[in-house]
Amino acid sequence: MLRPEIPPTSPIVPAVSPSSVEARSQGPRYNFGLQETPQRCPSAEAASSSSPPGTSGAAGDRSGSSSLPRHPPSARPAQGSYFTNKRSYAENTLASHFTLGTSSSSVGDSNYPQILKTPLSAGNPQRPGYKSWTLQMEYSATSSSAVSAHSPSVIVAVVEGRGLARGEIGMASIDIKSPQIILSQFADNTTYAKVITKLKILSPLEIIMSNTACVVGNSTKLFTLITENFKNVNFTTIQRKYFNETKGLEYIEQLCITEFNTVLMEVHSKYYCLAAVAALLKYVEFIQNSVYAPKSLKICFQGSEQTAMIDSSSTQNLELIINNQDSRSNHTLFGVLNYTKTPGGSRRLRSNILEPLIDVETINMRLDCVQELLQDEELFFGLQSVIARFLDTEQLLSVLVQIPKQDTINAAESKITNLIYLKHTLELVDPLKITLKNCNTPLLRAYYGSLEDKRFVIILDKIKTVINDDARYMKGCLNMRTQKCYAVRSNINEFLDIARRTYTEIVDDIAGMISQLAEKYSLPLRTSFSSARGFFIQMTTDCTALPNDQLPSEFIKISKVKNSYSFTSADLIKMNERCQESLREIYHMTYMIVCKLLSEIYEHIHCLHKLSDTVSMLDMLLSFAHACTLSDYVRPEFTDTLAIKHGWHPILEKISVEKPVANNTYITEGSNFFIITGPNMSGKSTYLKQIALCQIMAQIGSYVPAEYASFRIAEQIFTRISTDDDIETNSSTFMKEMKEIAYILHNANDKSLILIDELGRGTNTEEGIGICYAVCEYLLSLKAFTLFATHFLELCHIGVLYPNVENVHFEVQHVKNTSRNKEAILYTYKLSKGLTEEKNYGLKAAEVSSLPPSIVLDAKEITSQITRQILQSQRSTPEMERQRAVYHLATRLVQTARNSQLDPDSLRTYLSNLKKKYEADFPRAKQVSGNTEE
Repeated sequence: MLRPEIPPTSPIVPAVSPSSVEARSQGPRYNFGLQETPQRCPSAEAASSSSPPGTSGAAGDRSGSSSLPRHPPSARPAQGSYFTNKRSYAENTLASHFTLGTSSSSVGDSNYPQILKTPLSAGNPQRPGYKSWTLQMEYSATSSSAVSAHSPSVIVAVVEGRGLARGEIGMASIDIKSPQIILSQFADNTTYAKVITKLKILSPLEIIMSNTACVVGNSTKLFTLITENFKNVNFTTIQRKYFNETKGLEYIEQLCITEFNTVLMEVHSKYYCLAAVAALLKYVEFIQNSVYAPKSLKICFQGSEQTAMIDSSSTQNLELIINNQDSRSNHTLFGVLNYTKTPGGSRRLRSNILEPLIDVETINMRLDCVQELLQDEELFFGLQSVIARFLDTEQLLSVLVQIPKQDTINAAESKITNLIYLKHTLELVDPLKITLKNCNTPLLRAYYGSLEDKRFVIILDKIKTVINDDARYMKGCLNMRTQKCYAVRSNINEFLDIARRTYTEIVDDIAGMISQLAEKYSLPLRTSFSSARGFFIQMTTDCTALPNDQLPSEFIKISKVKNSYSFTSADLIKMNERCQESLREIYHMTYMIVCKLLSEIYEHIHCLHKLSDTVSMLDMLLSFAHACTLSDYVRPEFTDTLAIKHGWHPILEKISVEKPVANNTYITEGSNFFIITGPNMSGKSTYLKQIALCQIMAQIGSYVPAEYASFRIAEQIFTRISTDDDIETNSSTFMKEMKEIAYILHNANDKSLILIDELGRGTNTEEGIGICYAVCEYLLSLKAFTLFATHFLELCHIGVLYPNVENVHFEVQHVKNTSRNKEAILYTYKLSKGLTEEKNYGLKAAEVSSLPPSIVLDAKEITSQITRQILQSQRSTPEMERQRAVYHLATRLVQTARNSQLDPDSLRTYLSNLKKKYEADFPRAKQVSGNTEE
């Protein structure tokens, strides 16, 4: 049995520098048998002391420091009294041990992912077989976290029911950037599509599951699928007994803030998400060694029915978040729409793109806001100016509600820093409220109302009684150090005032000493500062200006970049040490004052949840409006029809010098299956992606790239576009096609949008056509809107049997190449009705290549014979044509009854035209009859 050694509690001492902590290494997997809380990971508190939430500071200001993400603190579902006395609770828990043991399912099986190692034992850093670890993980380029602005910061616990409840999934997730827990519980089928999709959207830092799910040789299907899809995410197994719904409910009762306590009614009987939250909070308590204060978390339940589902394969195919060619490129839908000014706004935009809304009322409220922002220039620029000054409010709140179990210098500095950020944030509430004062749309008025909360004024007034009015967030670590030193008003603590005078004298002495050295050696020396080195000396000069081309021997630790020198001296190092000692005293005394202040304002601080929600939503809506000003987007409508007039691809517009070719789309329940044909490179794949991107943009509340757009709400969006092999899963092109199409067939419903490109190309032609035909017939039984791009022209004749099939094609033009005396194909990228007239375009492409003419000739003859045989068996009959005409008339009449807003005269004209079109179809039926007799 392995036990980490527990260090004794101590007064404020400098914490271990994050940069000195080794990264987590891969090794044997350990199973956590949770008993009591162990020591804190050495780097746990060091990350947030120097930089504001959501910012990285000015360049060069954080040399030698770390920006590692941290695990959040948590709460402990004990007898309810441990919250009241933080110190005694910390000492009691630290005095006990946390038992860890290896599981038979965890060791020596390379087919399973690597599980977390034990944190370094502080009392024995050289203990063999163990390394300390940080939370800086490596992620593959396919992960959505590859976007630098969205480094992984979410821990997720997943549990599945057993026996008859298998397939019932409970999930709980916590973000280290936000004091919020999201609970989910839903039934999933054997593909576990919902679980995988939700985890992909969360982009987890770590996944926690029960140890019974991964027993070697008998692991659950859910565990296997998750580990296959998240190869680079760390997994941790916890004993099943900690997935306890009773403890989970206790956690929620103790930790949920009053404004959101209605969640108890939602989850009271949802045992699996309650079990997941119990294990999650117990685990983060073990890792972080700190707790959340009572009534400090926003806890909400999100069912899977609230948003549209986009599977991870479609997310990648459509390049929603990551560009497939270059993961650093912003040529994605997220890149097209992302003009956000805050980290919170960026996160909200990302989550909305991955999970679009399906509630029309909510979408239209967002669209109303975007419309008002576009019409009111003063409102747009005023809001943009105020929003840009906000820091990451969610992350700030997350840090403020933490109760560290050990008081260290880093903890003290972090609290002081974040109190200054809180003051900075609260001072922006009034400017934001003034900007929103004259808004008209209901959503903006609601956000204005949320800013009327009196708690904002109460907190700010209390802060100003202790903190200087001039104390504010500033860029640069030296500027922020000065702000922290002088944050508390004078005459509040006599000893603090004395310590600050001492610090000022030391800083002045350093500046004076460097001036004297400059005079002594006649060199242009200047004082510089970094968080890693403290004060040091810099000089920019030509080497020829130095005697003997060398600096005086008094200067040490010399580094040179081009003609700039950085160095220090023994006296300066000593003065830096005195400066740090003085700072520790200042921070210690300031921390005591800040803690007292926070205890007074703590009961009011949860109004920041409203503020963070307001700021992130306004930021996203401003981003939508900004995107509209750069292109001619239009407000979408929502009906039972997908109708786009002159729509274009939003990402292609960003890449291309010229505006992309616009095309029309019209899909209804009566004509819900489109077969798209055309030569290679004519625009089929681009068109399919364009439809999906416009659908997603509309459902998140954005305007869309078109002259007119109407959409039917899609509850699911499926794509089958890629034709690459998958080496990791040992899948050929064809097997990958079959897996993707099977996933679609298992999960599609009447409200789905399905886009299929080039199915069946990975096998021989006869089998490919057979598979495509069978898939089409299955999808035709649904009311899903389906677009099927293919090179199999034989599929176009399926419309003879099914009247809801429409054939469209991309036009090309033939241009005479005078130099080679051959025809060349000119792509127009225009979509037209009917089958493509370009037949055997593959042969034409082969003809202009270097293929021998005799082979091309033989290929043409064989192709014509096969085509004749197929067409003879696919002739239409008069009865089929009559039924088709009746079907189209009926669907048009139903659609008119549902959606028509025409006045009586216009409606009469429209119905008359429908009648003429119906009558015109009968001569065509007779013509078909005559052709058949011949």
